[in-house]
Amino acid sequence: MPFLSPAILSIIAPFSLLFSHPTWIKAVTLFIGTLLCRGKRTVCSALRVMGLSNESNFSKYHHVLNRVNWSLLSASRILLNLIVSITGSENPLALFIDETLERRKGRKIKAKGYYHDAVRSSKNKAVLSSGLKWLALSVSVRFPFSQRYFALPFMTVLEPSAKSDKIAKRRHKTTLQWTIQMLMQVIRWLGKMPIILVGDGGFACGELAWKCLKLNISLITRLKMNACLYDFPPVVESGKRGRKKTKGARLFNFKEMIKMPDLGWTDIIIEGYGSKKKKLKYISNTSLWGGDGFKPIPIRWVLVIDPDGELDPLPLMTTDINLSPDKMIALYIQRWNLEVTFEEVREHLGVETQRQWSDKAIARTTPILLGLYTIVCLIANNLHVERPIEIAQ
Repeated sequence: MPFLSPAILSIIAPFSLLFSHPTWIKAVTLFIGTLLCRGKRTVCSALRVMGLSNESNFSKYHHVLNRVNWSLLSASRILLNLIVSITGSENPLALFIDETLERRKGRKIKAKGYYHDAVRSSKNKAVLSSGLKWLALSVSVRFPFSQRYFALPFMTVLEPSAKSDKIAKRRHKTTLQWTIQMLMQVIRWLGKMPIILVGDGGFACGELAWKCLKLNISLITRLKMNACLYDFPPVVESGKRGRKKTKGARLFNFKEMIKMPDLGWTDIIIEGYGSKKKKLKYISNTSLWGGDGFKPIPIRWVLVIDPDGELDPLPLMTTDINLSPDKMIALYIQRWNLEVTFEEVREHLGVETQRQWSDKAIARTTPILLGLYTIVCLIANNLHVERPIEIAQ
């Protein structure tokens, strides 16, 4: 492909190992066409913008998605290695995890279900939408050409609905089970590299927290305001008989803490999305968290409040009790960039506009488009090294 610059070839060339040579030529054609076309990201749209609208055997390009055997998991590993080569392996790798809903209808889409639509819902009204639920794992990276962090997806997994699994006679996996499976795979790839996993309140689960402790992963997530906090158990004298206590006395929850005066609040200035700075206050300590029937977990918690009253109180926890509160708050704020990624792939890369109907094409297309977002960012980083990128006015 001599028509592609070295900055682009260095990013996409490692993926050629997944395909035969004829399939790789078709895949590159679809890659370029998907970037150049506007509107719906269909195979026909990509071929049309590449000047192949009169291609007689156009179905062979559809086969790249719905028929040819290649590993999406291997593609995720290649993409992760490309990201790690930029971020380095010395500092902890910050991973963001979250779900997104792809609104799809049609009888042929077997894995769809009805889920809570966070975009269309409000505090007063909950909206359910038909579609596919995806679980995306991304890396937080800050490029020299931008002042904000980017959440770069490298692994996206389809979560079939419980109804579809029952019809297919498969064991249904919950979001937390998929999360643990994805983390185990990343650990196999990265070895002993330190990892920090950041998720929203839906990932505040005792099973996931204990698994992260065993895998030496630092979990940061949001707690409920009435979360059960306990003191550490008292030291038992040697030789004393009886069952040892697993937790100490019940502590005040976050709702009660807010009403207490003189708790020793610490001022902090945080930098949010768009480099907006805001002054907040926080308190932090270590304790045991008794979550959903599991053995109490040692955590460091942080309660963040807004003195101006514009933001709701934010209780956070981490399984790494040595992690500083400032680091916890900064990483949780960076999690918003994953929501920005979901919005940008819809606006610029046509997620929810594809029209594949076969099971294999459905399971591949959305992860490809999310991975394409990461590839574009990595290409932009290479181009910036050759010549600084000028922001269009």
